[in-house]
Amino acid sequence: MMDTAERLCFPSKMVDSTPLSSATLASLPAEVRPPDYDRAALQRSIVHIGVGGFHRAHLATYVDELCRAGHHEWGIVGSGVLDHDAAMAEALGAQDTLFTVIERGPSDTSTSIVGSMIDYIHAAPNPEPLIDAIAAPTTQIVSLTVTEGGYPVDDATGAFDPESPNASDGSAFALIVAGLQRRMLADGPPLSIVSCDNIMSNGDVTERVTLGLAAERNDDLPIWIETNVSFPNSMVDRITPATSDSDRAWLETTHQITDRWPVVCEPFRQWVIEDDFAGARPPFEDLDIILTDDVRPYEHMKLQLLNAGHSCLAYPGGLLAIEFVHDAMADPDILRFVEAYLNEEAKRSLHPVAGLDFDEYIAMLLERFANPNIGDQVARLCSDGSGKLPKFVLPTLRTNLANDGPIDKAAMLLASWCEYLRGIDHAGEPFEPAHDPLFDEVRAAADRSVADPAAFLAVEAVFDPDLAANDRLRTAFGQALDALRNEGVRSALQRYAGVASGGHGEDRSG
Repeated sequence: MMDTAERLCFPSKMVDSTPLSSATLASLPAEVRPPDYDRAALQRSIVHIGVGGFHRAHLATYVDELCRAGHHEWGIVGSGVLDHDAAMAEALGAQDTLFTVIERGPSDTSTSIVGSMIDYIHAAPNPEPLIDAIAAPTTQIVSLTVTEGGYPVDDATGAFDPESPNASDGSAFALIVAGLQRRMLADGPPLSIVSCDNIMSNGDVTERVTLGLAAERNDDLPIWIETNVSFPNSMVDRITPATSDSDRAWLETTHQITDRWPVVCEPFRQWVIEDDFAGARPPFEDLDIILTDDVRPYEHMKLQLLNAGHSCLAYPGGLLAIEFVHDAMADPDILRFVEAYLNEEAKRSLHPVAGLDFDEYIAMLLERFANPNIGDQVARLCSDGSGKLPKFVLPTLRTNLANDGPIDKAAMLLASWCEYLRGIDHAGEPFEPAHDPLFDEVRAAADRSVADPAAFLAVEAVFDPDLAANDRLRTAFGQALDALRNEGVRSALQRYAGVASGGHGEDRSG
């Protein structure tokens, strides 16, 4: 998986530097931590589909730490199934699948080379090596990061959608099922399939679509999968912006390392996993990973606070022509709006999570978002809204509608997305909105909303009919659009940050 806003580019060298490879590890500067284990001894036990920045900053770093602790039975075979994954294959192939992780905190930076990925398979146009890797008896886990919009499901119902492009030949899930069938025919051992995408009950969703595709392929395959394959749910968290040319240049200038595709991330990371593995699993208990019987409370908290918070700052930030997330958080109007949404609407829709305080969690999120050294892009957070908002924002909206709670700020968030899609900023200047898999459809609906605000809520791929027909939401959404268009983005943010908790859209004082 390539990050949406991320594109491969090889800038000309600014200083003398060493291309990253196995042969050059010994010559790295002392301040750069190299792999201190024999990579040739690692087993091909994890196959990961969708190697982007997040995977390399998250699962790959966890496995790297296990390898450093002597657990050489765990190694990653990375893969990509899309045509544009050829760029990642080229970059990693040129440096023996090594890559640099740059952790940037508010006041310090650390740099290390991750060696846990020992191979990379580009499965387009030839998927056979990836199918073989999934079927291989040494493979214990198939993991994936294919983005929120990469699953063949109906967003409104959650049902498997066999007509989705994500279910077509050559898709990640089609190749997983082909690998499982080959494994079944070879009487292979059990394995686990672990989704690392920001989807509620991501393991359950992965199981649903896998069984749906398997039933179309072979009558015996679903039965074998139900007996031999587990799909643990998981919650993942680490802010990982798209790699920029300035990141590559920084690495060359500061550490004299040429890495075609380094990855930048914050120091914070979190992984909560349902302890339900069909075969062997890594000793996750040795790391800062939470193993639990029920991931759902953590998922609700993270998706509806962190991910929704990102969307809450992104679309107003895009409309105000702000490039970086930390600059958006430094804008007092955006900051107050994000704080108001999280504290007054998102938080109240959640069930308690043992051992966690929502107020402390929100305060930590705001600090993480404001980290000036990450350089996260507003455009990255604006991308794929049609896939993200149904999972990050609409659950909060439905809960508060059902409980007669406040919805004004959620309506403002949706209205900001609608206006962003039209591609005109607060100064009347046109801009190119970030990628969305349903861009033509949602852009057309945003244009229709000028005459009829409810037309935007009629996009069935995003809003289910009951939600679209809700009079209270239609009124609140129309009022939010009216504020953005007639009062301006900044004035609307100021007004909505001051809406009284529990209001139904009528009270806009403050």
